[in-house]
Amino acid sequence: MKAVVQRVKNASVSVDGQVHGKIPAGLVVYLGVAQGDTQADAAYLGEKIGNLRIFADDDGKMNRSVKDAGGGILAVSQFTLLADTRKGRRPFYGDAAEPAMAKALYTCFMDKIREQGLRCESGVFQAHMEVTYTNDGPVTILLDSKDRSLPGV
Repeated sequence: MKAVVQRVKNASVSVDGQVHGKIPAGLVVYLGVAQGDTQADAAYLGEKIGNLRIFADDDGKMNRSVKDAGGGILAVSQFTLLADTRKGRRPFYGDAAEPAMAKALYTCFMDKIREQGLRCESGVFQAHMEVTYTNDGPVTILLDSKDRSLPGV
């Protein structure tokens, strides 16, 4: 499971011109679910993202999590994070999970965020969405649930 996490001052996602999810300051999380991903991957990323210390403390150092900062999370499913562009010019998405599994794990991820007491808004799974936000920093973090097995992590 892959995630792109962006610290934002505000964010919203619209489908067909209607706002579906909206947060004040917090994080936009684009989430890509791969074949073979499990609930353990969703739980790992949910916990990791909820506790990432990427918000400024009183001294201006990134020492606070989204929880500490009182922010929310806007989770947007994005299978294109699984794009393989090594061959040719058209991305290959064969490593992306099948829609039913991807939706179940996307929902599991959001549940893990909410279990931490965080507000979690979302896009609409498999819809064409318009995401609007004001990047803060910018701070952008790339996460992969498979990286948790690295030595020393």
